[in-house]
Amino acid sequence: MTPQRFCNPFAGQDFNWLLATQAAAHGDKPLLIWEPFDRAPTTYSYAQFHDAVGRVAASLAARGVGEGDRVLIHLENCPEFLIAWAACGELGAMAINTNTRSSEEEMRYYVTHSKSSVAITQPGLLGSLSRVREQLRWVVCTEHNAGVPAELPAGTEAFAALLDAQPAAERRRITIDPMRPMYVQYTSGTTSRPKGVVLTHGNALWAARVNALHMELRSDDVHLAVMPLFHTNALAYSFLTSLWTGGSVVLMPKFSASRFWDVAVRNRCTWHSTIPFFFNALLSLPRPEKHYFRLWGTGANDLPQTQALGIKTIGWWGMTETISHPIVGLCGLPNTPMVIGRPATTYQVCVVDDDGNPVATGETGHLRVLGMPGVSLFKEYLDNPEATAASFDEQGWFISGDRVTLLEDGSIRFADRDKDMLKVGGENVASSEIERVLMGCAPGVVAEVAVVAKADRMLNEVPFAFVRLAEGTAAEQHEAIAERLLGFCREMLADFKVPVGVRFVEDFPRATLEKIAKAELRKQLAAEAS
Repeated sequence: MTPQRFCNPFAGQDFNWLLATQAAAHGDKPLLIWEPFDRAPTTYSYAQFHDAVGRVAASLAARGVGEGDRVLIHLENCPEFLIAWAACGELGAMAINTNTRSSEEEMRYYVTHSKSSVAITQPGLLGSLSRVREQLRWVVCTEHNAGVPAELPAGTEAFAALLDAQPAAERRRITIDPMRPMYVQYTSGTTSRPKGVVLTHGNALWAARVNALHMELRSDDVHLAVMPLFHTNALAYSFLTSLWTGGSVVLMPKFSASRFWDVAVRNRCTWHSTIPFFFNALLSLPRPEKHYFRLWGTGANDLPQTQALGIKTIGWWGMTETISHPIVGLCGLPNTPMVIGRPATTYQVCVVDDDGNPVATGETGHLRVLGMPGVSLFKEYLDNPEATAASFDEQGWFISGDRVTLLEDGSIRFADRDKDMLKVGGENVASSEIERVLMGCAPGVVAEVAVVAKADRMLNEVPFAFVRLAEGTAAEQHEAIAERLLGFCREMLADFKVPVGVRFVEDFPRATLEKIAKAELRKQLAAEAS
């Protein structure tokens, strides 16, 4: 008997189909409203956005970019990010989205690992590609960002030139295949290097459709997007959902507390994706007498801070690998406050103990998610089949690496992370990545390191390093060594990964198998803070 295969809910559809369909249906309606800090707003209708995507796709194709090629998109929030990303989808190429706060060394890894041959970036970020310039056939540069050079370096082309081409008469360049890889987003893990999460056209459509379902979005909704587009949150929760429903996206370069309410009220924004850093900053500022928000999404339902702002919030939990929210709150009905929400009807989730057995109500266990790879779950880790296989258990459940608690009413509360991870102002940071850099800074001097989370009022957590030096290192050298370690981290890591402090210890508290008991280090920092 032939094994059964699931029917793909997006058979006969891809992202290009969605964009073309919505451009035909909502041609003159605003899709993207760009709110830069240094100039007047710019509006792209659905038809104008679709036309711009076609022009950039035609230009990329004329320059040799085609199906299966990998194009690095290293941009802060701007219309060019979304246009270039969609143009890659039209060509069947893969967009490689990277964090704009990455160091030169991190960018060298991303370009080399992804085998990208073309990069699209902005003037202020050209320097971060200096170590990999010879690996790139050519580089495209936008006009945005302070410090625009008088002349672009050799081999660098202005993004505006890509808009000069006419869209191909026949926009359908590739066969429709929802399982075709479309983009890659790098995510920190417990290994020393970030993994490239491969996401398909089907994943993009799932994000668009299911996120809109979870948020109960309508075509008259206007979303205020301030998260970085190189993360799943802004790209999937904000842009793709608005495209699916025929709504509008108001895009800011980044979060700005002083500009937030003006932009939100002027554009009559109705919903917003947020994190504690944002709403904590807004609490201290004057608020408008009237706004149009009916809903914000964040990590938990009905938080006191957002209630103080007069905003209803629903919780959600998701990862780059899960595309949407396997756990989410209810939009129009009461939720249990201060918890993530309930299992979404679009996924299956389970909570298990260390042996893989279901935990009882009230107990805490490991969160796992069942879905369809390439549709409701990521397709694979880029060129890393071992890591892909290790991320699923024997029954095919995705291992999230998070621990949650099942409550009596069916809600789920976040507990902690299995993985040695930090959450720095919304950015996932693997402590092992920082530890790798610290150990490589002073071989023979640094014997052992441990990086743990230190509580921070605005960023939630920040990295803090404990270091054991080799025997015989004089105490008088500690200050110089600490500055050397931090300076090396600043060179090799994105700024949010750099430890806020270094503490030297004669030895570490130990758990079983001589592993460092990081929980004890975290307790030390917490006790000192209190």
